[in-house]
Amino acid sequence: MVYYLIAIIIIIVDQLTKLLVISNMELRQSIPIIEGFLYLTSHRNPGAAFGILPGQMWLFYIVTAIVVGFIIYYIQTKVENNKWLGISLGLILGGAIGNFIDRVIYGEVVDFIDVFIFSYNYPIFNVADCALVIGFIFVIFIIYLEDKKQGKVN
Repeated sequence: MVYYLIAIIIIIVDQLTKLLVISNMELRQSIPIIEGFLYLTSHRNPGAAFGILPGQMWLFYIVTAIVVGFIIYYIQTKVENNKWLGISLGLILGGAIGNFIDRVIYGEVVDFIDVFIFSYNYPIFNVADCALVIGFIFVIFIIYLEDKKQGKVN
């Protein structure tokens, strides 16, 4: 199915970009792409989003396995008539597996996209994180549209 292909593409791009960072940059090295806005910064995250729960790898393994199982089940049973939901779930699946691979191989997640918004330095992230966020935003939007169509939302 095309939704699994989306996940595979996300995993490949995520892992290749992380390998490039690991192979070509020192930890904490930063390379400006757009001065004052976008940098490549070699960073490791031993926790979840924004560094929460550092070192809780078994928790992340269990949660990821449950999420991946749920997404596969949902793709197999619920997305037949909703390609956008399938695309969203493919993005989430790829992102979850991409970061899971890091946790298994490195014991932490490799991050490298460093963005400054005005004076705020957003937490450093990676391709898998982008896919997860975009996928979740799509899912929320899809749920909103479905609720609106059913008259549950004005």
